[in-house]
Amino acid sequence: MSNESSLPGLSMPMSPHKPLPPTLQENPTLTRRGHYLITVHKDGMRAARLRSEKPLTVGRSEECDVRIDTPLLSRVHFSISTGASAGSPIAIRDHKSSNGTRLNGHPLEPDVPTPLEAGNLIEAGGVFFVLKDRIPEEATPPSEAAMRVSAALRGSSPLNGVVVADAAMQRLHELVELVARSSIAVLITGETGVGKEVISSSVHARSARADKPFVSLNCAALPETLLESELFGYERGAFTGATQTKQGLIESAHEGTLFLDEIGEMPMATQAKLLRVLENGELMRIGALKPRVVDVRFIAATNRDVSSLVSRGQFRRDLYFRLNGITIPVPPLRERQSEIAPLAAHFLELSAKRAGRKPPRIAPEVFPLLTDHSWPGNIRELRNVMDRAVALCSGDLLSPIHVLLDPPMPLSVRDGGFSPMPATPMGQSTPSGAPPSAPDRMGRLLRLDADSERKLIEEALDRAAGNQGKAAELLGISRRTLINRLDEYGIARPRKRV
Repeated sequence: MSNESSLPGLSMPMSPHKPLPPTLQENPTLTRRGHYLITVHKDGMRAARLRSEKPLTVGRSEECDVRIDTPLLSRVHFSISTGASAGSPIAIRDHKSSNGTRLNGHPLEPDVPTPLEAGNLIEAGGVFFVLKDRIPEEATPPSEAAMRVSAALRGSSPLNGVVVADAAMQRLHELVELVARSSIAVLITGETGVGKEVISSSVHARSARADKPFVSLNCAALPETLLESELFGYERGAFTGATQTKQGLIESAHEGTLFLDEIGEMPMATQAKLLRVLENGELMRIGALKPRVVDVRFIAATNRDVSSLVSRGQFRRDLYFRLNGITIPVPPLRERQSEIAPLAAHFLELSAKRAGRKPPRIAPEVFPLLTDHSWPGNIRELRNVMDRAVALCSGDLLSPIHVLLDPPMPLSVRDGGFSPMPATPMGQSTPSGAPPSAPDRMGRLLRLDADSERKLIEEALDRAAGNQGKAAELLGISRRTLINRLDEYGIARPRKRV
């Protein structure tokens, strides 16, 4: 018996040369134990069970356990192996393939075994694969509407306000289209400003829950006590000031989708309560005696490495596995060069519309400035740049002088035009005697390496005379995020200095 099976309700036409033989008995009592490699393809999904006897091979060769007839795959593209004993680590190895293999958006080094966990996303030859510890129970065949969306995504025009011109992003949105049809939990990863909330709303809009509520919450924006009451709600008299019963955000998302941004910043106590909702669909309001049943799809997002937080004891392992039904890594804007120009034009049009004016034409000289920039703030930064450009451009032509890339420098008015002023050195006062503005590199936490991030935090605390709230404001992050960083780097929490 081989090791492949169609998922319930799905069929996936394979190569006419050698169809994949079913390896699990195709009946309603499919075994759920063990690990499965789920192949996510435009024609459907298929599950292949991992076995300890030999590695599971993927490629276009007839000898592969999972065979997909596409020229983008090598004959034996990659393999996945597991140890003979229960609980042995699972590893993936790229077999020096011509197009390479990516794990959660990062390329694998050829011929080097790399640890693999349930929920990890693999991309090879334009095909997506997901490692799961059970077969997804909810699945439907691709619809004609899904195929039309996939075809539309191959263009460069906005689709429901989303510009998709990059080939990797086209494949990512095709994956979103497939994932959206189930209620599996989704974890979206990527740098700050890459558009994780856009992806989450796309999952909701393409799902069967599209006509139900889509509720979002930034877990780093609220203190712990307020975060818990906002999520779970409370009963009247539960605490001082609770004069009436309040429904939490989880309840308000009943039968819909709840998007939890910055999930890595959620306090451990709140994580424990959230885990109960994910495990059995029961929610307990603060001060309540009986739980309430809720039906919510969870989508979480983070710009941090949650697996490393788990290893440091800063995030619950069981909650991580519950949220990580499938990981969707969003590449940064600097790796999506083909989208910079259409996104800039799109944001320019939106900004001009808000200003009640006709959008100016973009001079050809502007595009090299945009494509050569590294965009550390990603799409959010590009949108801010175009908003400033519209504010500064009073004519019909947007020229390079109107494009002030982040971090923006103070402007002076000279000869009726605008020119940037030199930034004030850190620790000095401006000529007017006012306190200096945040240094150029402030506000760029979460995009730096650990050493640079630590130095920047210490510098901000020094400038703020130990005031953590002011230091967080200088850094462009919440006070809770700053406190988490202090604990993470072992920085003693300072006292305010006069």
